[in-house]
Amino acid sequence: MTTAELLADDPIWIILIKVVGIFAFLVVMTLFMINWERKVVARMQQRPGPNRVGPNGWLQSLADGLKLAFKEDIRPVLADKWVFFLAPVISCIPAFVAFSVIPIAGEVSLFGEKTSLQLVDLPVGVLVVLACSSIGVYGIVLSGWASGSPYPLLGALRSAAQVISYEIAMGLSIVGVVMFSHSMSTSDIVQAQSNLWFVVLLFPSFAIYVISMVGETNRAPFDLPEAESELVGGFHTEYSSLKFALFFLAEYVNMVTVSALATTLFLGGYQAPWGGEFMNTGWWGLLWFVAKTLFFLFLFIWLRGTLPRMRYDQFMRLGWKVLVPISLVWIVAVALVRALNNSGGFSQSQFLTIFGVVLGVLVLLSLLLPDRKVEEDPNAVPITGGGYPVPPLDLEVPKAPTRRTPVVARLPKEPVAVTASKEASDGDV
Repeated sequence: MTTAELLADDPIWIILIKVVGIFAFLVVMTLFMINWERKVVARMQQRPGPNRVGPNGWLQSLADGLKLAFKEDIRPVLADKWVFFLAPVISCIPAFVAFSVIPIAGEVSLFGEKTSLQLVDLPVGVLVVLACSSIGVYGIVLSGWASGSPYPLLGALRSAAQVISYEIAMGLSIVGVVMFSHSMSTSDIVQAQSNLWFVVLLFPSFAIYVISMVGETNRAPFDLPEAESELVGGFHTEYSSLKFALFFLAEYVNMVTVSALATTLFLGGYQAPWGGEFMNTGWWGLLWFVAKTLFFLFLFIWLRGTLPRMRYDQFMRLGWKVLVPISLVWIVAVALVRALNNSGGFSQSQFLTIFGVVLGVLVLLSLLLPDRKVEEDPNAVPITGGGYPVPPLDLEVPKAPTRRTPVVARLPKEPVAVTASKEASDGDV
């Protein structure tokens, strides 16, 4: 019985349990991730990190959430009331909906009912995740526009450009997976990796997806929409209380979702790396799925603690001039492999291994070789020095203007008599 047929027989109470379970899983993962991130980054920076609230500080994120709930909700005077309120909701809801197509485990027994740990199995499940990530950016754009402030608006515009750029690379990285699995259903993609994970066959697609998912979720070093150095706080500068908490919830839920999708597409989903059929049955799949997802979540934290924020032009150049062209070349190579395999040529693993090595060498050469120097205009005025922005060197401070003698209004020689009645004076007062 296929996963779709198994899910079609689920009673309504099983569906409700799955909905509540997915919501609880994502909320708990958010609370865990916030605290885990603070602890890992603190360890990298050789400081204690949260260690006061709860056992070893593990309840600190829960205390922060309760604190945000009781904070004063402030709305700017120039903000659009309803759009300002709906923006964090629009960001949060698609993040939860996207997780509904992720297969968490295979066939299990839930209160005596045979089912699969997946809410719904759609023929276009991969596209559902991409669509939800696209809709989520509307909340960021609307929040920046409705705040009535310039810095949130700049952060919203950056986020729109960022998502458009890196979503193209992410979509192209998934094309190779779809070509090998012959399906866009997430459960079918997991089943297609029973013998060999796609991270081995499609490593360039895996690398492009990992880079794109960091840019898609606005995480460091790609957190340009909320760059504190130039945008104060980015698109959520004017938000407080629970609305601010919803933006944080949406960000971390999106991290969990894209990490779960990476697990599904490239690391075999809930399938065990070893142990045979026994380790892939029942509730063991949930253990492997969570472990693989935590690996990608740790990658987010690792990048945040080690890499500085990129400059915006470097960030856009990476998306449009590196990731997208490599993805297009790789798709052509995968299509060529499929054609040669059908005609009895090279095997898939041999050709993809050779092409992956060649492609990796080309990428390294493009990164290591120095850029072509552009001929400089000898008459150009330098506007930077020592790597820091400085004023143009030919500017001079203008001289202070000479003071002019103030003109005093001349009074008439004889005073003018002014008469007014008592009533008029009282009225003036």
